[in-house]
Amino acid sequence: MKKELSLGLAILPIITIIITASLSVFLWGAGMHFPLIFGIIAASLIAFVSGWKWDEIQTMMIDGVSKALPAVFILLIIGTIVGSWIASGVIPTIIYYGLIMIRPEVFVPIVALVTGLVAVSLGSSFTSIATVGLAFMIIGEGLGFPAGITAGAIISGAYFGDKLSPLSDTTNIAPAMAGTDLFSHVKHMLWDTIPAFVISILLFWIVSNTNIGSGITDLQTINSIQEGLEKLFIIHPLLLFMPIVTIIIMLKKIPAIPALMTVSLLGAVLAVIIQGESITNIIQTMTNGFTGESEVTAINSLLNNGGLTSMLGTVSILILATALGGVLERTGAFYVLTRKIMATVRTTGALISTTILSTFLIAFTTGAQFLAIILPARTFEYKYKEMGIDTKNLSRAVESAGTVGINLVPWGVPAVFAADILGTSPAEFIPFSFFVILVPLINILFGYTGWTITRKEYTNNVRIEKGDDIA
Repeated sequence: MKKELSLGLAILPIITIIITASLSVFLWGAGMHFPLIFGIIAASLIAFVSGWKWDEIQTMMIDGVSKALPAVFILLIIGTIVGSWIASGVIPTIIYYGLIMIRPEVFVPIVALVTGLVAVSLGSSFTSIATVGLAFMIIGEGLGFPAGITAGAIISGAYFGDKLSPLSDTTNIAPAMAGTDLFSHVKHMLWDTIPAFVISILLFWIVSNTNIGSGITDLQTINSIQEGLEKLFIIHPLLLFMPIVTIIIMLKKIPAIPALMTVSLLGAVLAVIIQGESITNIIQTMTNGFTGESEVTAINSLLNNGGLTSMLGTVSILILATALGGVLERTGAFYVLTRKIMATVRTTGALISTTILSTFLIAFTTGAQFLAIILPARTFEYKYKEMGIDTKNLSRAVESAGTVGINLVPWGVPAVFAADILGTSPAEFIPFSFFVILVPLINILFGYTGWTITRKEYTNNVRIEKGDDIA
């Protein structure tokens, strides 16, 4: 006979993850794989003690992972897109023309804009921070800008692009876990992402004009990167249309996997036609990533990435997190942890706020994006359906805190990563990460005002369109 979990038992896997994640990130330097494994072990032991058999526990994990399989396929395709877009010259062209736009008086907003464009193209905040972001830190130092300001603009741009890119892993995971589709999710996020970014750009323009350094523009750094790109690729403005084509495909609501496969293959075709790559080289690049040798070190770190195999680490994290989620969900741990909170939720504003605060709680305790998105999305889905609120509002809310807001956690994986790459501390760049601060606040505002909140009726888990209801 299965026993209902006590609050102490229900929270034990979370405590296990908090402890092991702290050790793994700060002491072992091993990432989030083993903390998730320890969490699965703790959750499985609790389920076993509560009367579940091992075969049943194993089925829970399989069911949890099965919900993420569409996202797994998408992530693997994204790896091929990054490889083909680099080989075709699309990403190098974006970087090349972005560097031309540098002017001291608009340096900080330009950093956010260009990093955002690169992140939209790559679908990865980490990659854009580690590549063009690092170049901007060097240029900003030459211009005399404080490191925290430049880093704040880089992070804001990176997560603006990551949030809206259909190539982003978190942007794919959020709708998959919340029970909505990718393109509806991305389109719905325009309501919070665009206003937050516009306000951020205005703030960065003010900061840029009040912090123009006394240094000399580092034209040598810019020129060396541009010359290095020209030696490796044919740079042509027509390649800038590829991101536009991606956006058009997204807006046409073509199913995600066929759409992304099309984008990947278009990049491969451009690599053959424009860059003169052989089919063999393209297949190898789409599998293992781009490798190119340049005399400019920044370019090697900038472009030697991508490929299907580059996504295997992300996929393994996703599989472990959803396996853990499957056990916690089926054993009732989610219910035990959230039922008192859920019982008090009566309004849309309270629901959106509770979702965001719960996401931040997981972000602050685990520091991991995937868990901060997956656990609240799986937990709150039924409540949104029960209240007749489209689950794309749920996916938008968890992304606002789990993908973007987690950068406000100094010990979180994204903040620690950015600090290591950019050579500055979270305490320096968090106050200037305007986009990161604004997105969750705008979502809470939407919840209490009803602006942009879409309602739907759910009958036997079947969605019935009612249209946008601004109420």
